[in-house]
Amino acid sequence: MKVVVAGANGTTGKMIVEKLVKNGHEVYAIVRKPEQVETMEQLKARPILADLTEDLSSSLQKKDAVIFAAGAGGGAKPEQTTAVDRDAAIHLMKAALEKGVNRFVMLSSVGTEQPDKGPEGLQHYLQMKQEADAFLLNTELDYTIVRPVTLTNDEGTGLITVGKTVDYTSTVTREDVASTIVESLETSNTSRKLFEMTNGDQSIKEAVSNL
Repeated sequence: MKVVVAGANGTTGKMIVEKLVKNGHEVYAIVRKPEQVETMEQLKARPILADLTEDLSSSLQKKDAVIFAAGAGGGAKPEQTTAVDRDAAIHLMKAALEKGVNRFVMLSSVGTEQPDKGPEGLQHYLQMKQEADAFLLNTELDYTIVRPVTLTNDEGTGLITVGKTVDYTSTVTREDVASTIVESLETSNTSRKLFEMTNGDQSIKEAVSNL
């Protein structure tokens, strides 16, 4: 598939790009800074130098899928979080609809169902994720929304638990999230589904195929 990845230079985004390339996909990586272009080329992806708030319709021409893995990051100002986690996501969804790119995989977060009950300092972030997810759920796009618990930088285990709700006090590795995102893209039964995930006791392939 020809896959566009938003947030390609993030820690999880790079892992997604690497795994997509390894699986034989043609990856188009959206990056914001010129110095990030070389990084994507080293990963054997095709960089797209652009800001996510720009018109990205031309970048989606003749593509098969979009993965949205972008985020303003911890410590970002509320306006940055709004611009990236909600507005940029919706902007890309609209571009996908315009260009007929039907497949859209969203990296979201647990806690988006009740943002006001989230940890102090994360409530606005969760609210923006909720609004982006809500927009996607109401489109005609063939979506998959993946909501992981707290991310760690540990080595991936290849084992996860998925469901409508999971243990919010648990953690999951970024590598396992990246693998789950790619598996979700490649597995047909994830069509128009939303699920939460944590590290667990099922192989990623098995957990995703049983959704």
